[in-house]
Amino acid sequence: MINKVVASAEEAIADIPDGASLAVGGFGLCGIPVALIDALHRHGSKDLETVSNNCGVDDWGLGVLLRDGRIRRTVSSYVGENKEFARQYLSGELEVVLTPQGTLAEKLRAGGAGIPAFYTKAGVGTQVSDGGLPQKYDADGGIAIASSPKEVRTFNEVDYVLEESLTPDFGLVHAWKGDRHGNLVFHATAMNFNPLCAMAGRITIAEVEELVEPGELDPEHVHTPGIFVQRVVVVPAGEKRIEKRTVALAQAAGTESATEQAGA
Repeated sequence: MINKVVASAEEAIADIPDGASLAVGGFGLCGIPVALIDALHRHGSKDLETVSNNCGVDDWGLGVLLRDGRIRRTVSSYVGENKEFARQYLSGELEVVLTPQGTLAEKLRAGGAGIPAFYTKAGVGTQVSDGGLPQKYDADGGIAIASSPKEVRTFNEVDYVLEESLTPDFGLVHAWKGDRHGNLVFHATAMNFNPLCAMAGRITIAEVEELVEPGELDPEHVHTPGIFVQRVVVVPAGEKRIEKRTVALAQAAGTESATEQAGA
C-alpha cells in the first residue's frame, strides 16, 4: 500500500492552481480544514470555486480566502454568518449558487459514487427548479447571472427536480485520526460534509490530528476508506472556534437573562 503522508500542509496543496474547484469539509466552524486553507492562502491561489456548506466567517476558514478576493464562485447552502460574503455577493464581486443543504450533500455523495445526476423533491416549484435565482449581480444591482431551469419529472404522481452531482478538482478535509494509507475517522460534528467532500474530490487532501499506523484503526470505525484519499498531512489540534456564542448573564434581580453573541 502507498504511504500517502506528506511533510507539510504547504506541500500538500502545492499543486492547487488558480481557477481550481475545491470541496471543503466541515459544518459551520466545526471540522473545517483550517491548516490546509491557511496554506492555500499563503500559496496565493486565486480565482477559486469552492463547494462547502458555508463559507467560513470574516476572519476564519474560507472567509480568509474570501476576504482577499481569492474565491470567484461558491456553491453553498448556508452563508448567513459572513458579512464580507454578503457584501461581495450583493456588489457583484462573487457568484453564489445557493443549494438546499440536503441536495448539496447528495451532489457530493453522488459525485463520489460515480452517479452523474439524481432526482429530488427539494426545491420543486421554487426558483431552485424553475430558474431565475440570482447567482451574480452587476455593479448596479441588476442580475448578471441567473440560475437556469432544471428538468422536472413525475414519479408516482410526485414531482422531482434533476440535480447534477459534483466532482471538484480537490477535496480538503479535516479528520480526527488517519493512517498512512489514507483511512480516516472523523469526530462528532466534523462528520458533516467531510466524508462527502473526501469522496467527491478528484484529489483529496486530509489534514489529521492524529496519525496512526496501518491496522491500528478498527475497520468498523473507518468513515472514509483510503481509496478516496491521495494525501495525508499531520496537523495537531489547534484552536476550536465558536461561530456564535450565546451566554446567560446573571442578574441582580435573579430572573432575567441577556444574551451576548460573539462571532467567531
